[in-house]
Amino acid sequence: MSSTSEPKLGAFSTLSIGIGGMVGGGIFAVTGLTITATQGGAPVAFLIAGIVALLTSYSYLKLTLRYPGVGGTVDFLNRAFGTGIFTGAANILLLLSYVVLVAVYAYAFGSYGACFFPEPDRPFWTHALISGVIVGLVGVNALGGSLVVRAENVFNIVKILLLAAFIVAGLATPMEWSRLGTEHYVSPMGLVAGAMLIFLNYEGFELIANASKDVANPKRSLPIAYVGGVLIVIVIYMLIVAVVVGHLSFAEVAKDSDTALSVAAQDVMGRTGYIAIAIAALLATSSAINATFYSTGRLAYIIAKTGELPSELKRSFRGQHLEGTLITAVLALVVANFVPLDAIATMGSAGFLLLFLAVNVANVRLARQTNSRAWLSGLAALSTLVAMIVLCVKVDENPATRNHLWILVGMIVVSLTIEIVYRSLTGREVRMGRTPDSNPKSDVA
Repeated sequence: MSSTSEPKLGAFSTLSIGIGGMVGGGIFAVTGLTITATQGGAPVAFLIAGIVALLTSYSYLKLTLRYPGVGGTVDFLNRAFGTGIFTGAANILLLLSYVVLVAVYAYAFGSYGACFFPEPDRPFWTHALISGVIVGLVGVNALGGSLVVRAENVFNIVKILLLAAFIVAGLATPMEWSRLGTEHYVSPMGLVAGAMLIFLNYEGFELIANASKDVANPKRSLPIAYVGGVLIVIVIYMLIVAVVVGHLSFAEVAKDSDTALSVAAQDVMGRTGYIAIAIAALLATSSAINATFYSTGRLAYIIAKTGELPSELKRSFRGQHLEGTLITAVLALVVANFVPLDAIATMGSAGFLLLFLAVNVANVRLARQTNSRAWLSGLAALSTLVAMIVLCVKVDENPATRNHLWILVGMIVVSLTIEIVYRSLTGREVRMGRTPDSNPKSDVA
């Protein structure tokens, strides 16, 4: 084996992975939804969700330092909890949660893309664009994935610059600051529930774990990427939502909830601002979908390698693991076209809260090996558990959203059922203790 290796990721590149993963399509999709749910307390809702993510990032940091490699969350859960049904089901739930992410991003792409068409035609174009972007990017992953992966950095830079311009212009333009006053807050329970509704906006920091084997100086770069990345994104999100609330009334946000950022940009910078943010949304959501497709194909491959999914998912085409991507795309098409956005957001946030709870508990169990403060990961586990409970209680209190809980229960039941049935039918052995790509020549189907 040659001693020459691929260029290693520095601190800035690693930080960019985390920020790019977090500031993806979610902020464009659910800002209006969050403001409608939390009113003037929307910036605080993003802060609360960010604090939960920040606590969880500590567990990811310690686990990644101890167990670097492409396995990420899958590897962490397998090491902490063994090869039982729980671990396999949790890994499948992670895959389903990525399906929900793609659905959220595709919904945002469709909503912002449709705003360029006449208003009566927008419902049709929303669904046409939702389906088109999913199908189109599956093709891109199959035929030209490497080109788009190289373009991800460009898309991220353009997206961040446009959002930064929106924040600066919004703050420099007279705002109605009174709408951010505590008199416009919802109840504390409602604020926490609203925060957890948009928790999926922060899940992207886990992508750092998958890239950890390529980080040049992990002990320096990973803390900057995990902790610094979440802190930076908290500030970005709070500023974005504050600008929207300061420039749009709550009624205006509710009217154009799906494209609230563009409507606010139009109030600040006119039609040019509207178009600029719409373009940023299209770039952000399409690149996020592409990155998620790449991750889900890779995730399905890793889970199959450990024996928790069929070995057919290990096959590759043009260097891409497309079976997992295709499964994700088909399911995302159904979810994005037939499930309301608030239900999709609930499903995604609840799914990742459950998974992050498991990762935090995993680091408590592995605290000696990871040289961690177990109490800090315990606090992170408690925060995710409480957040999950509050979210479920608030969703259950509203008759209009109560059925969303059944969707979440369905995701959990499906994950368990797939794992139980698959193991009982195949009797495959779950293998642990090595990163799936650590010794590729020893792979045997």
